[in-house]
Amino acid sequence: MTAFVTLDGVIQAPGFPDEDRDGGFERGGWTQAYPDPAIGRRATTSVLAADALLLGRRTYELFSGYWPTADPDDPRTGKLNSQPKYVASHTLQTAEWTNTTILDGDITKQVADLRDTYDEISIWGSSRLIATLLRDDLIDEFVLLTYPLTVGNGKRLFTGDTPLRLRLTGTTTSDTGVIISTYRRTDPADGSSEGDSKHEKAHRLDVDHPGRIRRRP
Repeated sequence: MTAFVTLDGVIQAPGFPDEDRDGGFERGGWTQAYPDPAIGRRATTSVLAADALLLGRRTYELFSGYWPTADPDDPRTGKLNSQPKYVASHTLQTAEWTNTTILDGDITKQVADLRDTYDEISIWGSSRLIATLLRDDLIDEFVLLTYPLTVGNGKRLFTGDTPLRLRLTGTTTSDTGVIISTYRRTDPADGSSEGDSKHEKAHRLDVDHPGRIRRRP
């Protein structure tokens, strides 16, 4: 998964002031003061590496309102428009964006099934969806773009409900002070004293490059 996050852990409404005002949040658009080519390059890498895209309803509506008519010279445009897309929602009735499937009902089971279909599924934003997937051990890699500011209250990436042990596999800093870091979930082979996650117990996964998951024989 890829997330834009503040130093105090907030991921709510990073792009636009009106993106998500739940809870009276009034500090949306906090990424806009920190533009940098390094951020765009990392976002492009995440998009191009994925075989499928998984989003929550709010993030899906933002993406589907922009990418179908985005700059065709942007390599992300063709990839996002053509790849399989899945949106987790109990309220969305139709999805007009090409190759989109609405996931309703048991999201955990459906996402687990998708993991058996695709080598890599990219997740962007989608705080409620991420909380569900974290609880059920369904996220293996975190690409976090941490911005040098705090915003106080807001939806957070990690709520403390799901303890995690992570291993840093790469990091860089943009000229505007955004720290771009990649973390992977650890397992006993990485020196963790904890047991395998539920998914690892079921499938014995191996990671062969950032974000790519390969099932061991």
